[in-house]
Amino acid sequence: MSSNAYDLAQNDVDSSEKQKMLYKRTLWIVCISQIFGGAGLAAGITVGALLAQQMLGTNAFAGLPAALFTLGSAGTALIVGRLSQRYGRRTGLTTGFITGGLGAIGVVIAAVTNSIFLLFASLFIYGAGTATNLQVRYAGTDLANKKQRATAISITMVSTTFGAVAGPNLVGVMGNFALSLGVPALAGPFILSAAAFILAGLVLYVFLRPDPLLIAKTIDSYKKEHLATDDPIRNKRGVAVGATVMVVSQIVMVAIMTMTPVHMEHHGHDLSEVGLVIGFHIGSMYLPSLVTGVLVDKIGRTAMTVASGATLLLAGVIAAMAPSDSMILLVIALSLLGLGWNFGLISGTAQIVDSTESSTRAKTQGSVDVFIALAGASGGAMSGMVVANSSYATLSLAGGILSLFLIPVVVWFRRDKKMKEIENE
Repeated sequence: MSSNAYDLAQNDVDSSEKQKMLYKRTLWIVCISQIFGGAGLAAGITVGALLAQQMLGTNAFAGLPAALFTLGSAGTALIVGRLSQRYGRRTGLTTGFITGGLGAIGVVIAAVTNSIFLLFASLFIYGAGTATNLQVRYAGTDLANKKQRATAISITMVSTTFGAVAGPNLVGVMGNFALSLGVPALAGPFILSAAAFILAGLVLYVFLRPDPLLIAKTIDSYKKEHLATDDPIRNKRGVAVGATVMVVSQIVMVAIMTMTPVHMEHHGHDLSEVGLVIGFHIGSMYLPSLVTGVLVDKIGRTAMTVASGATLLLAGVIAAMAPSDSMILLVIALSLLGLGWNFGLISGTAQIVDSTESSTRAKTQGSVDVFIALAGASGGAMSGMVVANSSYATLSLAGGILSLFLIPVVVWFRRDKKMKEIENE
């Protein structure tokens, strides 16, 4: 491992063919794993709330499944980040995906035995797959140069689309398959999740060699020792801004997304229609990534963060105003919700990568993803209570208004950065 890294460094890391080939190979492996990972995360989003509602017999806690698996993803994000920092991406990501698969199996068993305790515990463990699916985006940036980072993130994310869009649209098929096995229909998608997460972990375990983060760390060490390069500056303010962008985007997206299936079911939409709307939503979360990554690299992190806030606001307004029987407006609202989240996640992630160095990057990324997961848990938990005591329209409008907070945050950061540049001249 070390010798490969030293060879890369000696041949000028930024332009060597060896590094380019390894960078491309890493992206290919990560993309293949994300196809499976995307399919795995779809179950909790699409039918998690409905399964809890069915087993509990009340709507007040319909947001609890999203809160549980996002809370579980918070702990996993921290663990995966630290495992990756110490042992490499391969070890950290494989552990996370396999754990998520075991959680999905637990959900199926809970549905069969009608055990609420096991359901909640398993949803918590299932969150490991959700966290890992999100952390994989960092693996593609380990060997990317500064002008490739957002694009690398986007390539990783867009591959998730194939599985993430297929997952919700297989809800009906998996429901029928589950019934044929004597399993409740709503547990069917979790059978798909279990297989998908475990396969994603196996792909990374078998093929992600050499490990990109270990290579990047060794290259940086070599350059510092032999090429007299300056130590990278750790930009704590940049990390804070990137984290804020992703946290706000996550809260708004999870809150509205979690209650949309429940809102639709209350107004007579069947499971296939719910799957269609969520399929468009998840597709919009990932499919635009190739374009988003290029835009973030070309026009900047700040501009795309402002675009995120504006898009999330529009999504909230349309969702609040849409008639309950209008599939078209619900599809548009949830698509915009996914797109706004996409803008925020890629611009925020790029900001985090810009502001860290390889010796601490995975640990910092894991810590930031903890806050993202906790934000999602808060959004999921509060969403059910808001709707139970008010309405889906109130929830959607509140989420849209909250997204406007992104604009002053990044404008403040940009102004502060310019002031420092002037002082240093």
